Amino acid sequence: MRAYSLVVYGIVGVTVVLILVVMGPPIGELMSLGALLALTATLAIVVGFVAHRFGLWERFRTVRHALTSGYVIAAVITLACVIITARLMFVNAHDLALAVLLLFFAGATSVAFGSFASGSVAQRVHRLAEAADRIKEGDLSVRVPASGDDEIARLANTFNTMAARLEESAREAEAVNTARQHLIAGASHDLRTPLASLRAMLDAMADGIVTDEATRTDYVARSQAEIARMSRLIDDLMELARLEAGELDLQIEPASLSDLISDALASFRARAQAAGVALSGEVGPDVDPVLMASHPVGRVLANLLDNALRHTPQGGTIRVTARCRGGEALVRVADTGQGIAADDLPFVLETFYRGDKSRSREGGGSGLGLAITRRLVEAHGGTITVESTLGEGTTVAFTLPRA
Repeated sequence: MRAYSLVVYGIVGVTVVLILVVMGPPIGELMSLGALLALTATLAIVVGFVAHRFGLWERFRTVRHALTSGYVIAAVITLACVIITARLMFVNAHDLALAVLLLFFAGATSVAFGSFASGSVAQRVHRLAEAADRIKEGDLSVRVPASGDDEIARLANTFNTMAARLEESAREAEAVNTARQHLIAGASHDLRTPLASLRAMLDAMADGIVTDEATRTDYVARSQAEIARMSRLIDDLMELARLEAGELDLQIEPASLSDLISDALASFRARAQAAGVALSGEVGPDVDPVLMASHPVGRVLANLLDNALRHTPQGGTIRVTARCRGGEALVRVADTGQGIAADDLPFVLETFYRGDKSRSREGGGSGLGLAITRRLVEAHGGTITVESTLGEGTTVAFTLPRA
């Protein structure tokens, strides 16, 4: 209100100066005109203050009506000021009537033009209100035109940015919800199957259906294997949940990738020999040191080697290599196993995805190993890719930042 008052009284001062320069009236008459203009200005300020203080502009149904009302009030105040001034100055009634009519024409034209101009502003505000209502109803794809560089255009740009972020958040939430549903469904299936097997074997022994010692020993061994499988699945689920929640505290520091690969190969060598699979590795001389948390990266290598061994037949080969590629280390685990179908390849890093035989459980995997591997690699700021040809083999490659 202070700025508004200063502007109005400033207009009074400028008007008085112009009257003095253009018309050169006597000082007494000039003072009377100045007092009248000041009184009119004060009336305009009071009306504006009352309307602002009691929120009269907010009681109109549309912005256009509020703005037009402001123009009408301004025109009425101006008309009253001119009539009073003219009565003080004009002695000719004809000239007074003509001045009033001309001023009425000017005021009415100004109000009409102001109403037309405010209609454009009101329409833009109306589009924003409609878009907000559509977002309230769940339509997050709505956007509003944002032409110009005024406050409404900036508001429209802000609205569009907000809507885009809401839409992206909704997509992410939907993806998380879908992943959670798949996780629950997969875990339920993979726990239900061994539990059903355990129940059948235990019921057979408890009911006396199995009497010979060899069969009982076999059932006990198979029960222990199923329990171990469920234990691994639960451990994997817990680790995956920690990764999804961002609760894994990685102690990333410069470390030797070559030593980690050597240890991983050594731990799988006996199993590879028993399966008749040739296991080898090669690390470039300039790879170390690498920025990593040794234990999680060791888990990555173990998951990839375990997966490769389960899908590589006798006489096949598995080769682990690491080399420097710019500012990162590129690790590749390549096997000559059964390969992955082209339709399945885009999904192999997803939770519980195991292709067409996803529920056969013949390989013994939980379906979580590669999903955990992907999240561990991404937690290091790296990437992981899978290339495979059905019947020829698979190569999994991941990157880690070098120190």
